[in-house]
Amino acid sequence: MPAAPHPDAVAAIALTDRRPTVPAERLVAEMVPPPRFAGVSFGSYIPDGSQPSQYEAVQVLEQFAASLNTNGSGAPKRSWFRRSAPAPSGPAGIYLDGGYGVGKTHLLASLWHATPGPKAFGTFVELTNLVGALRFQGAVEALSGHTLLCIDEFELDDPGDTVLVSTLLSRLVENGVKLAATSNTLPQKLGEGRFAAADFLREIQGLSAHFRPVRIDGQDYRHRGLPEAPPPYTDEAVTERAAATPGASLDDFDGLLEHLKNVHPSRYGALLDGVESVFLRGVHQVDDQATALRLVVLADRMYDRELPITASGLPFDQVFPEEMLRGGYRKKYLRAISRLVALARDSAKG
Repeated sequence: MPAAPHPDAVAAIALTDRRPTVPAERLVAEMVPPPRFAGVSFGSYIPDGSQPSQYEAVQVLEQFAASLNTNGSGAPKRSWFRRSAPAPSGPAGIYLDGGYGVGKTHLLASLWHATPGPKAFGTFVELTNLVGALRFQGAVEALSGHTLLCIDEFELDDPGDTVLVSTLLSRLVENGVKLAATSNTLPQKLGEGRFAAADFLREIQGLSAHFRPVRIDGQDYRHRGLPEAPPPYTDEAVTERAAATPGASLDDFDGLLEHLKNVHPSRYGALLDGVESVFLRGVHQVDDQATALRLVVLADRMYDRELPITASGLPFDQVFPEEMLRGGYRKKYLRAISRLVALARDSAKG
């Protein structure tokens, strides 16, 4: 039998009831670092003492930011670390390569904060969605006046997107826009292990010429010395906690996954508007790749907004099968697991 209503029960939001629409103006206005990285800086980045590449990456980005500063002095700002690294030259941008959880997004957002505007920050998916909303020439016009374009989670999973982004970035570079990007793969390796990778290898190689690769080694900071995924709750406990939590969303995992098929990934952020914590019943392993990739995007948007997740069913470190974790999208799935587990831990602290 269902649990009795909590005396302080509130009406939880059902994400499956939402079908948001996002105007193009909002897409442009929201091209800023997500809330989790709204106040970060090079000084707040905590490098792993055993990983010199993390110190060196900060140096490279500090000097890159100084080169974009309009004060005309040409002198770099004070460095947070004593190590020195050569200032970037030649390519129009910086490419941060490293595993998930080494702080690439933190550093990319720090660069954005340290650079004079106008400037834009978005994920690769958000950039392609912007082009879809504004059309290609509209996107070129909207971004050409910018000092810097930061692209987080640079992915080339689709040949069409590869050509689109390659052409867009080439046009922006011609118009004087500097670029910075993060990914788990070096530019010349993008698409490796993916379906139809050979079909767009030429475009990938052309894209890589725009960036100076900067490697960041290290282990996932979210799991440094921390426990594994917390044990899941019961369905009844999830329902009760959601009823007692203002700003909670409450959905069955199956229903939410089905609903995501009918919501464009560019709207997943809007899907979470007003939500302060997420409650899910019946989390299970996701065997369909298209569904799994949609879940990855939703996990990214929940992580950006620092939404704790309370869930029943399987722990999040078991949500993707081993076959997927060995496939071409392995790094995407590992990043999603890392973020979902972190959000589940946040909920367990409450």
